[in-house]
Amino acid sequence: MQQNPTPTRVLVVDDDPTVAEVVAGYLGRAGFAVDRAADGPGALARAAARRPDLVVLDLMLPGMDGLEVCRALRDKGPVPVIMLTARGDEEDRILGLEIGADDYVTKPFSPRELVLRVESVLRRGRTGPRAPGPSGPGPGHPGSGLGSDEVTHRAGITLDPLARRAARDGRELALTVREFDLLAFLLRHPGVAFTREELMREVWGWDFGDLSTVTVHVRRLRGKVEDDPAAPRLIQTVWGIGYRFDAPPETDDQAHDKAHGEERRDEGRGSGSDA
Repeated sequence: MQQNPTPTRVLVVDDDPTVAEVVAGYLGRAGFAVDRAADGPGALARAAARRPDLVVLDLMLPGMDGLEVCRALRDKGPVPVIMLTARGDEEDRILGLEIGADDYVTKPFSPRELVLRVESVLRRGRTGPRAPGPSGPGPGHPGSGLGSDEVTHRAGITLDPLARRAARDGRELALTVREFDLLAFLLRHPGVAFTREELMREVWGWDFGDLSTVTVHVRRLRGKVEDDPAAPRLIQTVWGIGYRFDAPPETDDQAHDKAHGEERRDEGRGSGSDA
């Protein structure tokens, strides 16, 4: 007898019982298992008892606010977070993204849109960035030859999509889901300038949304991959357009090391399949 797969678990944290009930109801009808908490300590206790696959987190909570809760959750391990905020100030939304939230939704919001955002964040965490669409680089376009499961080596950065791991000069990078996806997309298309709209569509999978989301993630990513984020060499701003990843040309030694690294990876996979 085939067992049903374990449902994806979402933790909804909001001190407004009406909002929490509506959000939980829509998520439940979409097939998610939903836990609820009304404050920060309750959210952390719930997460410790049963690790959620994603957290929908209100920014304005009594006592311990959503930013503190997000930091505490991230200290325990990676978990996607979607912030809910009633504030109109862009600074508050950007702060949520800067501390590691993967997305935000501003109140009042459509519960259906929130469900779509939840599904999008979870899907991206499982599959990584989608292949570029008709508006993005296609066959024959510079940098389009890498498959989504191939290990990428550029500018001292190694990115393994299957393991969802990235490193710079041998040091592992602590990236959020969206930061990883953005880096993967840029690495696959060096030298190509993308608008923020194109990055939102290709990396986030959305045809709508606040473009400051892209700006904040680029800034966060620069802080993790650049020697000097204030004077970036890799992720360049193309004024009037958007952003471009510039990879310096490889030396002969780097190309040699890269080839041998890929050979060792193939050998490892081969030996694993014989066991």
